[in-house]
Amino acid sequence: MKRAITWAAPAAFALWLALAWAAPAADTPKRTADTPTRADSPARAADTPVKAVDDRTFVMMASAAGLAEVNLSGLAASRAASADVKQFAQHMVTDHTKANMELNRLADAKRFAPARAMDAKHQALADQLARLKGADFDRAYMDAMVADHQTAVSLFQAEATNGKDADLKGWAGKTLPTLKDHLKMAQDVAGKVKSGK
Repeated sequence: MKRAITWAAPAAFALWLALAWAAPAADTPKRTADTPTRADSPARAADTPVKAVDDRTFVMMASAAGLAEVNLSGLAASRAASADVKQFAQHMVTDHTKANMELNRLADAKRFAPARAMDAKHQALADQLARLKGADFDRAYMDAMVADHQTAVSLFQAEATNGKDADLKGWAGKTLPTLKDHLKMAQDVAGKVKSGK
């Protein structure tokens, strides 16, 4: 039984990643056939919001996403060309490191296994970003941050609304306003980067 649970969480996580990366958060307008898309964009938002998941899977998803935020933003803090991007990246490192520690403590108390590394999609993105520099790096990183935070807001909203564990549900609700702030900041900085300001 324990082995079945151990394998079920990564499988559910892999399924979520496939859905989340394919698709915009709930407050993002749906694409139509006439809506332009960037084929070279490393990350896009999802067409549907993240569905409610069990608490164990939420811990796996949220911890993997948190690790990705810290790792990608650490890279951006040193490689970004724009001062705004560097400042945003450092803010992400600080906030997500704190959130990761809080979640790990909660997961430990609940005996839920958090992710130990970034997922494959974010590792591929990190590899892509490592090959970029200047304005190209800034645009790719900020596109990823907008998409990641749209997905995170949807995930945390689902847990805050439908979570079964009171502590995890409460933590998701408490963290959600910060993620919404991050999303707004990411959209603002991405807009500046794209306009060349």
